Parts: sequence; structure tokens; C-alpha cells
Amino acid sequence: MSKRLEAIQKMLAAGNRDAFTRYALAMELKGLGRNDESLAAFKELREVDPAYVPQYLMAGGVAEALGQKDEARAWYEQGLERARSKGDSHALSEIQTALETLSARA
Repeated sequence: MSKRLEAIQKMLAAGNRDAFTRYALAMELKGLGRNDESLAAFKELREVDPAYVPQYLMAGGVAEALGQKDEARAWYEQGLERARSKGDSHALSEIQTALETLSARA
């Protein structure tokens, strides 16, 4: 187990459940190639903080890596809605590009 993963898990076990810590868990699992666990962690994050915009692009990419194109599309589309509602033009652009790329491959 990576030291970062261990540290993040300790923070969560100690009660730190903010969106960034949950996001860090999902990203660390992704970085370790544990994509199924990463996607599950993103789903948990979405349940507790659906407004956390960065999760949508990354979770969509993980779903793509797992060959789950419909799941990826759903993440990207939800991310577009969240980014628009927050006025986050940078995230909106990145997610739109990812969605277009996914659609081009389908």
C-alpha cells in the first residue's frame, strides 16, 4: 500500500470526510491502477458532495479506462451541469472536450 493511500485512509478513519479528502482517495486509487475502487470512491464522493466539480472529469476518465462508456458519458454530462451551475468555465471546457472525445470514439 502506498504511504499516501495509507495517510488518506487514516484521515478518513479519523473523521475527515471533506470533499477534497474523498477526492484525494479516489485519485490515489486511480494512480495505483485500482480503477474499480477509484470509481467506487468517486461514487461515494458524488453521494456526499455532488457539487464538487473536479470529480466529474476524473471519474469519467476512470469509467472510460474501465470500458464503461455509458457510465463515463453520465459522469461528463452531470459534470457539465454542475460546472454550468457554478459558473466554472474552465471545468466546463475540459469536461466538454472529454465528452466530445468520448463521442468521437463511440
